[in-house]
Amino acid sequence: MLDKNSKIYVAGHHGLVGSAIWKNLEKRGYNNLVGRSHSELDLTDQQAVRRFFDQERPDAVVLAAAYVGGIMANSLYRADFIMQNMKIQCNVIDESYRHGVKKLLFLGSTCIYPKNAPQPIKEDALLTSPLEYTNEEYALAKISGLKMCESYNLQYGTNYIAVMPTNLYGPNDNFHLENSHVMPAMMRKIYLARLINEENWKAIATDMNKRPVKGVDGSASHDEILRVLADYGIADNHVTLWGTGRPLREFLWSEDMADASVYLLLNVDFKDIIGIDKYSSVFYGATTGGHIDRNTSTGRGGAIPALGEIRNCHINVGTGIEITIRQLSQLVAQTVGFKGRIDFDASKPDGTPRKLCDVTKLHSLGWRHSMEVEDGVKALYAWYRSTLV
Repeated sequence: MLDKNSKIYVAGHHGLVGSAIWKNLEKRGYNNLVGRSHSELDLTDQQAVRRFFDQERPDAVVLAAAYVGGIMANSLYRADFIMQNMKIQCNVIDESYRHGVKKLLFLGSTCIYPKNAPQPIKEDALLTSPLEYTNEEYALAKISGLKMCESYNLQYGTNYIAVMPTNLYGPNDNFHLENSHVMPAMMRKIYLARLINEENWKAIATDMNKRPVKGVDGSASHDEILRVLADYGIADNHVTLWGTGRPLREFLWSEDMADASVYLLLNVDFKDIIGIDKYSSVFYGATTGGHIDRNTSTGRGGAIPALGEIRNCHINVGTGIEITIRQLSQLVAQTVGFKGRIDFDASKPDGTPRKLCDVTKLHSLGWRHSMEVEDGVKALYAWYRSTLV
């Protein structure tokens, strides 16, 4: 369906996954790529998104843009997490439909699953019990996004694929101490604690200038820097991390995620996921080319009852391998060369106790990961250090 000349819009192409997807597509010879920074295109602005689609008319869309963060950010900015993500998804998915986009890949997260879902988590666990409270709003937005893809496919015959990656890390990761995910935040904390112990203020200033903390950069006094870092559990040869350290997490290298995404974009259709060949003859071809008028397509949903109940068409993307947060901290400390103390503050939330993907569906579609976490931590640290040169 997509040849090397197809125009592919990557929403969020400067982000962790979007940048890796862009790079992966280029390596495969897909060079007709379109991207817009947030300053160039605000995806929460419906009219701006519509104008963009009117102008560019992409053949395919990768929706990797999202408003993201860790436990602290999810707890502080609950309204932002649900509203910003819902706006982005609704605007991009609906304009893709209106403009006859041939293929869309929507990126979600495995936080969509219930807090106490049976492990490893199968796609069918969706909406079977309550969500983890600390990321409920983000999860609800992503559930809505995957259901939009599923529902547009079933009503309008579109070919939208939803993938749910596990915890991601890699080049272009966000190392903000408040808004980043667990691994990059942990790595930066441990690195800074080591530098404080070494009294390497030149390296600390370089780090703080690159990524200021609460408005404090490397030009601040040593006391001011120590004060602001202490707010995040960073001290002389001592780091305090949130929670008990017992939760288990699965980590996927972002470039592996990109490879899985592009593989699915190019090789897997909705009919392959639901395993119903006749779906193709009922729907496919209905949305190819040109603006779509809903008033002329409402009859397509009539075939759905004959196909039976179709749900949970999303795909888990992960490694199927897990590690505790405490074990991860030890691995990061070893990689960074940190020989100090790491404590865990059990008064702070752990989040979901365990979140391991069942990747049976992904493997059956022909893709497996290549980067193991032990090598990935080393690669992430090398990339992080390269940004400080």
